[in-house]
Amino acid sequence: MDRRTTLTKLFGQADSDKASFSSATAPTTTVLSGLNPYTGTFDYEHAAHLLRRSMFGPTYQQIKDAANNGLEATIQQLFADQPLPAEPVNHNFEEDPEVQIGESWVNKPYQPGDLGQSIRAYRRQSLNAWTIEVWRKAGVSIHEKITLFWHNHYVTSDIPDANFVYKYITTLRKNALGNYRELTKLIAIDPSMLLYLNGNENTAASPNENFARELLELFTIGKGPAVGLGDYTNYTEDDVVEIAKVLTGWRQIGLFTQENVDAGSIFLSGRHNQTQKQLSHRFDDLLIDNMDDQEYAHLIDIIYSKDECAKFICRKLYRWFVYYIISAEVETDVIEPMAQIILDNDYEIKPALEALLQSEHFFDMLSIGPMIKNPIDFVMTVLNTFEVEIDESDLDRYYRVMFQLIRVPLPRMQMVPYNPPSVAGWKAYYQEPTFYRIWISSSTLPVRMDFTNLMAFEGFAIGDTRAQINVLKFAASVDDPFDPNNMIDEFSKILYPQPITLEQKDLLKSILLPGLPDFEWTVEYGEYINDPTNSNLEAAIVSKLQDLLAAMMSMPEFYLS
Repeated sequence: MDRRTTLTKLFGQADSDKASFSSATAPTTTVLSGLNPYTGTFDYEHAAHLLRRSMFGPTYQQIKDAANNGLEATIQQLFADQPLPAEPVNHNFEEDPEVQIGESWVNKPYQPGDLGQSIRAYRRQSLNAWTIEVWRKAGVSIHEKITLFWHNHYVTSDIPDANFVYKYITTLRKNALGNYRELTKLIAIDPSMLLYLNGNENTAASPNENFARELLELFTIGKGPAVGLGDYTNYTEDDVVEIAKVLTGWRQIGLFTQENVDAGSIFLSGRHNQTQKQLSHRFDDLLIDNMDDQEYAHLIDIIYSKDECAKFICRKLYRWFVYYIISAEVETDVIEPMAQIILDNDYEIKPALEALLQSEHFFDMLSIGPMIKNPIDFVMTVLNTFEVEIDESDLDRYYRVMFQLIRVPLPRMQMVPYNPPSVAGWKAYYQEPTFYRIWISSSTLPVRMDFTNLMAFEGFAIGDTRAQINVLKFAASVDDPFDPNNMIDEFSKILYPQPITLEQKDLLKSILLPGLPDFEWTVEYGEYINDPTNSNLEAAIVSKLQDLLAAMMSMPEFYLS
């Protein structure tokens, strides 16, 4: 039974201000509401749902502020323009003659030999640490969640040069809420993509079809069902062959450069197939004449002349932000009108995504809580929701802690940024029928529990610099930490997308106060507040809160969004 079915059985038919569907018979697990604007109550639960889906780990205060500000103001804040984050820096490598400690290494030359190998390693480590830092400091903004979406869409993986990866992710970040068609043009000649899908090897004399195939199947229009030999609903195998010819002539420049050459791409006319290319009936039998370095962009315009491109990306956005099952009703009531918004806005993504996140469908009760957090979201929820503080005064130790956070838990949870397992991205967003449930297995579940236990009790530490949940600070952030029932209620509101049962609350209270009456917590916590320098009182309170929060983070509800 999946989470949506469980919610249906638990709550039955939803209230009119929490769900848009109604049924004269038994409740259904299909959300029947559509893309019409949500006009119901926008309270704490709805604000928490919106922020959890659109950013990494909202804090209690951010959720309360959103509820107070209202839906429209919160959407405006989420979609507001953001400056690019500061570039990653050299945090500890003193031997780099081009980059001093604390300076950016982006597009700086490498060195030959063993020194060059060491420079490659520290820059990649710096890039990974910087990535966690960007996610930690993003604030109330959708930019990082949608940037990661595009990374899972226009996949590149195992790119060896950190300069290339930085350029690629910056292109995605700068254009994440912009034009889908124009972003495809940028990515088509991005140096990381040219490396990853062999576009740099695609020449008139030696055609390579890798990127041409994925451009159609995964990046723009999708296959659709096969209707004949080599003929799919949206393109044919002959189109792949001809499109590969269109894309010839491009190669990357600046890979591990020892000169002042930025990561980029160039067009070499002599490597380009200059013949006329014949597209199939799927693209109206169009002929493409030689246009040299503008031919690839013309091709992409042709592909996006097909409305199916808009539907294709809307399905992927829906699975990323809402739910993995796209029923016939969802296709009709959500995907199609959302795709029409994209078409009406010439493939601008922002208006359609704003409509989705303000829709009756998005705020239907059955849409709140059925998504299993991906590992990045899970790790960042721990860091951001608990407002984990990390000392930045020592740049080296700070970056090394950041690197530990990305190097240790995420690979074992099977989601490594800049290293998706295949060109199709992470399986949770396309692998039927399990989808998000892929994230939880006998091998990954213990890793999640180990991570939350570590963050509750010990933390990641490099020397004196430590990333750990400050349980005292977290308790002090709620409205009533003196009453154990109210405190557990508030903790649950912060950490879980749906209310927990009375039995679960009683179990949690028994962890906080094993065999003791409620007033014992009130007295003990009050004594600590009145004498906060008393190390014995502090240790007792910390121990109880650590046990409680570790237990709460091990519950299935914490894994959901």
